[in-house]
Amino acid sequence: MIFKETRLKGAYLVELEKREDHRGFFARGWCRHEAEGLGLKGEMVQFNISYNSKKGTLRGMHYQAAPYQEAKLVRCIRGAVYDVIIDLRPGSFTYRQWFGVTLSQQDDVLLYVPENFAHGYQTLADDTEVNYFVSQYYTPEAERGVRFDDPALGIAWPETTERIITAKDRNWPDLHSV
Repeated sequence: MIFKETRLKGAYLVELEKREDHRGFFARGWCRHEAEGLGLKGEMVQFNISYNSKKGTLRGMHYQAAPYQEAKLVRCIRGAVYDVIIDLRPGSFTYRQWFGVTLSQQDDVLLYVPENFAHGYQTLADDTEVNYFVSQYYTPEAERGVRFDDPALGIAWPETTERIITAKDRNWPDLHSV
């Protein structure tokens, strides 16, 4: 695994180091020891799968409030997504800044999302599947979100003919309310 820090401190792109032969390849997708050596949350306790049938599906921007903050390790295993994170750590040099990256089944790249970051994505293809490990169990009463189209953030979402989004995700509060 090759960890490459993004412009948001503590958030990393994780590239697979593939060992290939005539059968295909083998690679580690996560190593607790290496992650903790970088000061990252190493223990993942839950594995989530998100299937999205249509291009333009937007999920986010989600996070869990204290004391249930979760780190995530995200990988697109089918199709493609534009994945976005927002730094919600007061006092952070990149507080209230966002970072976006395209993840696809061809990339062999994962996104490590630290605790106290909002996370979401928009699908770029039909039949897209995203897998992610999280460091905290889902706690419904701790679920929070930020509006995906908050003008204060100015997230540059990809253009789409139709954006498919739930009322809940469309109606999260603006960042200034968080």
